[in-house]
Amino acid sequence: MSMIIGLAGKPNAGKSTFFKSSTMADVEIANYPFTTIKANHGVAYVKVPCPCTEREERCGRCVDGIRYVPIDIIDVAGLVPDAHLGKGLGNAFLDDLRQAQAIIHVVDASGSMDAEGNPVEPGSRNPLDDINFLNNEIEMWIYDILTKNWAKLMRKAKAEGIKIDIAIADQLTGAGVSEANVNDALRALNMDPAEPQKWTDDDLLTLCRRLKKESKPMIIAANKCDVASAASLEKLKSAEEPVVPVCAAAELALRTAAKNDMIKYIPGENSFTVTGELAPAQKKALDAIAVLMEKMDGTGVQKCINTAVFDLLDMIVVYPVEDEGKWANKQGQVLPDAYLLKKGVTCKELAYRIHTDIGNAFLYGVDARTKMRISEKHELKNGDVIKIVSAAK
Repeated sequence: MSMIIGLAGKPNAGKSTFFKSSTMADVEIANYPFTTIKANHGVAYVKVPCPCTEREERCGRCVDGIRYVPIDIIDVAGLVPDAHLGKGLGNAFLDDLRQAQAIIHVVDASGSMDAEGNPVEPGSRNPLDDINFLNNEIEMWIYDILTKNWAKLMRKAKAEGIKIDIAIADQLTGAGVSEANVNDALRALNMDPAEPQKWTDDDLLTLCRRLKKESKPMIIAANKCDVASAASLEKLKSAEEPVVPVCAAAELALRTAAKNDMIKYIPGENSFTVTGELAPAQKKALDAIAVLMEKMDGTGVQKCINTAVFDLLDMIVVYPVEDEGKWANKQGQVLPDAYLLKKGVTCKELAYRIHTDIGNAFLYGVDARTKMRISEKHELKNGDVIKIVSAAK
């Protein structure tokens, strides 16, 4: 299954700008509600150090020792209050969002857009309200699905001897909730799965709130932080979710300038180098971005993506090879592949990820750094370079 990150937020918070800056996809960006009518799908990248820097021979797949590993990203339709009841583009939004393993919630940190995404006096909207409203919409969406036939669900589970956690997960498959999510939520809330008939409506709502956290972990992209007041930014410090200050417009300007050979810029870095001729207006704009980047330690866009993948989802990057001496495949390509895998993944699980036949006929692994054999239960670490030895042809 591919890694999918969802971009969510109300209209005009800067989702489409964030999306375009991270994917360089051609999307419409405008200052009116529902610019994004259908979900935009694109490819973004997480940024990691490439192991080839440990060797004399470089892989040819990194940029100055930085490897970019692709992930799928979805810019869903802008959300308005009561989307779970079908208002605005709510049904389409929630249907698109179910595919995501994590959410980057793009919030207007300047507080210059009301709940519907219409312009208001900067600072008059509390950005925390936008965070709370999105959380509430997703929680109520899950709650509505779960309670739609709750009594019938309990009766069926009892009659057929199905455990309630399995029944709940089956009911919420369309919301992207897994059995593991349900088990983790029940344990965290100390809810007895043997007696679901004793759960109250408040218990079910609390469960759905927890299921939202388990199935859709979220990071806040505090966008437009370059024009946000100190008071607005201070309010975001009390958010439960991790918050990253972001200026998506600056990132988009940098990537566009780099694409046009005006500057050299590595996404996620806190500086750039001018390499081409600039008009006075372009130089002025880039000078302002340079000051902003120094203050913010970058634009925040790449940091958001990396945090969502590595911190929220606990992923690692592993590099499978066929020649442990050269760190290459049979064609001699150095570090040809980089796999995003869940932390705690075993050597045999990596073999299955490469191919089912290789996993079925797994013999052992080899740590390419130490040249030592590793067993099927050996847990891999971030940055491991691994050879899989299998009886499969």
